[in-house]
Amino acid sequence: MAATVAAVTATVVPFPFYYLLWNYPQAWVNLCGKGVDPSHRMAQISHALKLVQVISLLSVARFSWPPWYCIILFASGQYLNFMVYHLLGEGGTYYGIRFGKNIPWVREFPFGHIKDPQYVGSILSLLGCSSIVPIPYILLWMLGYMLMMFVESNEDPSTRAKLLA
Repeated sequence: MAATVAAVTATVVPFPFYYLLWNYPQAWVNLCGKGVDPSHRMAQISHALKLVQVISLLSVARFSWPPWYCIILFASGQYLNFMVYHLLGEGGTYYGIRFGKNIPWVREFPFGHIKDPQYVGSILSLLGCSSIVPIPYILLWMLGYMLMMFVESNEDPSTRAKLLA
């Protein structure tokens, strides 16, 4: 039971963090203060939260060799995530536009071909884990990504932060 509660909690916790940073970017920039890159700080915290998510899901996983299609799904998802990070960098991936950074528009694949390629990649990766992680956890995590896709689709440029230069 404790592993279940920990896995559910760890799966859900990052999404309120992302929601708050997306909707209140100036507060995050102010909290980070001068001399601290808000995107870099977000990346640090996001990586720590992701590590907690993975560890908690491993606690409820049942290990076996995954079917070939799970390997393809996982690899495809990781490729999309890699491409997003490669093309946008840390600032573009971690809400730099919301924190007042000038992030150039990218048209290379997967952008322009797949809407929300980072979230699609993450969802594909999760589906690739479905042979070892119980489906309710996968669905909960996917629901968080779908919520953030919705939240981020309604960007209001007037709520962007002004960097403290």
